[in-house]
Amino acid sequence: RLDLKTRRATVGDRTVELTAREFALLETFLRHAGQVLSREQLLSHVWGYSFDPTTNLVNVYVNSLRNKLGSKVIGTVRGVGYRLGG
Repeated sequence: RLDLKTRRATVGDRTVELTAREFALLETFLRHAGQVLSREQLLSHVWGYSFDPTTNLVNVYVNSLRNKLGSKVIGTVRGVGYRLGG
């Protein structure tokens, strides 16, 4: 669960501490549930402008979310991007 008012994430019965960028990334995934989002789309939504397409910034933050929330929360769609729910 993600509480937009208190800016808290909850997995099961535990609260998970997220950085501002991690929170924004997770919120983006939730707002586009079921959709595959490219790295470029995520950069645009979360960071607000274009980055070098070779940057690994999205990969780093997705891995951080996986470590905090569970490895199956965000799935990789090879060659396309990422999707909430694996």
